[in-house]
Amino acid sequence: MRRIAQVIRVRPEKLYEYRELHRAVPEPVLARLRESHIANYSIHLLGDRLFSYFEYHGDDFAADSAAMAADEATKEWWKLTDPCQDRVPEAGPDDWWTPMEQVFLME
Repeated sequence: MRRIAQVIRVRPEKLYEYRELHRAVPEPVLARLRESHIANYSIHLLGDRLFSYFEYHGDDFAADSAAMAADEATKEWWKLTDPCQDRVPEAGPDDWWTPMEQVFLME
């Protein structure tokens, strides 16, 4: 199992909309996440930063990520959520959600 933590900004004027969207994530989007071996997925907010954490239980994260990106329900979901978000200054050139370094883990 691989733990993945990421960060992105939420546009302040879109915060209410972003919260409302996540009160009812479409079941096909959730099903695609599960099919992509993602579990214990959560998103947290501090100021204008969104922090996400999930556990990846598969063998090929790149392939599972590509399957999500190709999924029609997920693409429609991202059309709603992406305008609410903005990359953080620390983002790499190919990052939307920016990976975070794990510096501590207690199991």
